[in-house]
Amino acid sequence: MAVDDKSAIGRVAAQLIQPGQVVFIDGGTTSAQLVRHLPWDLQATVITHSPSVAVELSTHPGVEVIMLGGRLFKHSVVGVGSATVEAIRQVRADVYFMGVCSVHPEAGLSTGDFEEACVKRALSAAAAETIVLASPEKLATASPYQVIPLDELSGLVTMASVSEEILAPYRKRGISIHLA
Repeated sequence: MAVDDKSAIGRVAAQLIQPGQVVFIDGGTTSAQLVRHLPWDLQATVITHSPSVAVELSTHPGVEVIMLGGRLFKHSVVGVGSATVEAIRQVRADVYFMGVCSVHPEAGLSTGDFEEACVKRALSAAAAETIVLASPEKLATASPYQVIPLDELSGLVTMASVSEEILAPYRKRGISIHLA
């Protein structure tokens, strides 16, 4: 996906965060774009298992950052494992912004690593809403390890260039679509 697409998706996702919320933000390059687009006057708490996201927010004056520990999964530069999952279980977040490999109408949300899927599943379970950040090439695809079924997804942020034919199954399931 082009950097411009990731930036546009991040900009739209950042607008969905309300002052005072407790927000889980996943790792990945699109999540990094989300935090770069947070309003400078936003007062919120961001909880992340991504050192990159935490560092990006280190100079944001109104965002409290809470890091989740665990074993560093170098491929995605995020914490994984039982320590990460246990820390997640101690939190009730308003919203979770998930980065994922694949979003499929029947297979749901999935990724290519078993432990990463477990952490994403725990983050989703501990949040009132889950919103996925998905570039067009991730839609209508499936990866080996399911994170959550599509019915557990609240919203989807993707590009306006995605055809209505591809978006229709998600709309039909009642998922809010936010186009960048």
